[in-house]
Amino acid sequence: MSAKIWFITGTSRGFGREWAIAALDRGDRVAATARSISSLDDLVDTYGEAILPITLDVTDRAAAFAAVARAHDHFGRLDIVINNAGYGQFGMIEEISEQEAHAQFDANVFGALWVSQAALPFMREQGSGHILQVSSIGGISAFPTVGIYNASKFALEGMSQALANEIKGFGIFVTLIEPAGYTTDWSTDSAQRATPIPAYDKMREAATTMRASRQSAQGNPLATRTAILKVVDAAEPPLRVFFGESPLALAKAEYAARIAEWEKWQPVSIEAQGTQPGA
Repeated sequence: MSAKIWFITGTSRGFGREWAIAALDRGDRVAATARSISSLDDLVDTYGEAILPITLDVTDRAAAFAAVARAHDHFGRLDIVINNAGYGQFGMIEEISEQEAHAQFDANVFGALWVSQAALPFMREQGSGHILQVSSIGGISAFPTVGIYNASKFALEGMSQALANEIKGFGIFVTLIEPAGYTTDWSTDSAQRATPIPAYDKMREAATTMRASRQSAQGNPLATRTAILKVVDAAEPPLRVFFGESPLALAKAEYAARIAEWEKWQPVSIEAQGTQPGA
């Protein structure tokens, strides 16, 4: 199998870094982006010309297009694009400021949109490619204290499902990676927190306690190296795939509850349709 060319955002730490190493270890080549590429110095020392570090803030559309073009020009093609850059915004919906809401969508939604748009002309021309969007179990279900994060991942899910249908005829695949909790710094150093409103303190404490109770079940990011390679090497990659054991049960419960509620209210839904003129 010939070496693949990867473009990965947010490679300074977490999943992005692990997946860059997974690709490089097996002889693939990687354009690795980060806000500060000094964080990639050790990878450059280890892998040399197989890695191309690129400074990138994904919220800057022009910079995203320039970074993707540079990677394509340098390596000659783009096989795999992973939109991994993003962060978690904590805070009840009432607590989220305008700036925090915009910033969350700029990083988690628009960053992925800009990079995808930049990569698609190259992939269409070569007649192949695979775009992977890092979503979350929070992209199919919603939880207190991270509502605006959930909103950004729901948006990413909808955009990516539509994109998959639009580009499959060009030989390009889309996959949404939906991780459970992992021992990354998603909820610690890289997270942002809104100014709290005291009325929500009890709910915030309960959510914090629940999150702490799940700490022992968190996944090991190292284990995702093998998983990501299986996804990108699949002849027919999935539109959606969970990383971690727990999301499937959560998803089943979520969709069962939705269907039950829709069915319960179906008489009202039918009533809302009304009678067509002339019927």
